[in-house]
Amino acid sequence: MSISPTLRCSIVVRCCNEERHIGRLLHGIAAQTLKDIEIIIVDSGSTDRTCEIAQRFPARLLHVEPQRFSFGRSLNLGCAAASGEFVVAISAHCYPVCTDWLAKLLEPFADPLVAVTYGRQQGGPTTRFAERRVFATWFPPTSDDSQSHPFCNNANAALRRAVWQRLRFDETLTGLEDLAFAKSAMAQSYRVAYIADAGVVHVHDETWRQVFNRYQREAIAFRSIFPEERFGAWDFARLLTRNVAADARSAWSEGCLTHAAGEIALFRLMQFAGTYRGMNRTGGVTSQLKRRFYYPNHTGEGTSVGGLEGAAVDYGEEPGLSG
Repeated sequence: MSISPTLRCSIVVRCCNEERHIGRLLHGIAAQTLKDIEIIIVDSGSTDRTCEIAQRFPARLLHVEPQRFSFGRSLNLGCAAASGEFVVAISAHCYPVCTDWLAKLLEPFADPLVAVTYGRQQGGPTTRFAERRVFATWFPPTSDDSQSHPFCNNANAALRRAVWQRLRFDETLTGLEDLAFAKSAMAQSYRVAYIADAGVVHVHDETWRQVFNRYQREAIAFRSIFPEERFGAWDFARLLTRNVAADARSAWSEGCLTHAAGEIALFRLMQFAGTYRGMNRTGGVTSQLKRRFYYPNHTGEGTSVGGLEGAAVDYGEEPGLSG
């Protein structure tokens, strides 16, 4: 079964200070084979040229106040404004690899029991070695049209809007609103499908503090979704040692261990230290901490990725791709 090439969908893009990336994403959307779409930009307080660049494209621009921002609230705002039968969520610092990315992401909805789909994510040329291995673990090259678990990722995902109207995203979570939504959908006998060919490049050029904060806020959310889970000092030490060793072996086999050794150790330290801190944090999440979680300053530009089937999007010297 396949989705009609004229089926209407809405694309919701969350952004804040993404002038280096949003033009590339919107250019990639315009190059898709599926054309009957609408684009909704949900901006949460950009102070750079993000909104100016976005308005060069046929997109509707919405705003959420920074002090009221959460990932779930931003997506709920976009979904409420959407008119499509399906809503695609993509982060502004991602961009599709192939011109059939959107068609592939929507294809599983031909099955009425599919509520959520999500696609592959890969790093670009500036992505750290350990982060590339995280992407490879979370987003393998083989699709799964009926997962046994609720993992998904709203940096590159789609949902059936009729299901969202009943469930909506949890606006109180500091992250993982996608996993919580998928968990609720699966509890109502819906399915989650992973589509390996619906690939994007995800640009995650963060400082080490931002890596720590990302994993900390996601761990706080994970503990809220799965309160029975624990992550102690032994888990921290075991996973840090195991992952650094595995990364080092992989880097050695690729001939880049000398260059990558330091960043491997630092990335994995920030990943699991952030997770430990988030899973064991006591007290509420203050507004100051929320701002640190939600407003990292992304830098750098990814440009290309391979390994996916389909016609590649041409990201040549097109006007309006950046500031």
